[in-house]
Amino acid sequence: INLPPMAPGSSIMPGKVNPVIPEVMNMCCFETLGNDLTVAFGSEAGQLELNVMEPVIIYKLFTSLRVLSRGMNILRERCVEGITANEERCRDMVHHSIGIVTALLPHIGYKKCTIAAAKALEERRPVADIVVELGYLDAETVKEHLKPENMCGPTAKKRRTA
Repeated sequence: INLPPMAPGSSIMPGKVNPVIPEVMNMCCFETLGNDLTVAFGSEAGQLELNVMEPVIIYKLFTSLRVLSRGMNILRERCVEGITANEERCRDMVHHSIGIVTALLPHIGYKKCTIAAAKALEERRPVADIVVELGYLDAETVKEHLKPENMCGPTAKKRRTA
């Protein structure tokens, strides 16, 4: 994913986007964890039905609610709403995944898929290249079967050819 830029990135890595807003949310969570510990200790320090620690317990509870609420609003407004998919990276990860071989199962069978997956893993190469190289399918057919839109959703092509 791509996070929206909120602050200048690294001086040694131009173009880098630092995740400052998710880091803000981390800080909110860390403060809340500390407040929770204060609430726990304050609760333990009470005697019978008299808890002289109620003021700190209530203060820390409401502080945590305020901090988390504001943090979540900032996260939503300045980060989540601006997140975009890095389509090129996603496509690259799909096509270099060994798991993509399962889309070829109905077309070349289990044994050939196993051979292709093992070879792709060993050689650190895309499954599609190995399947073509081994002569199981031609490049155009492999490309068609491995289109992400043909592999998922209600319109996934499930026709067996092997």
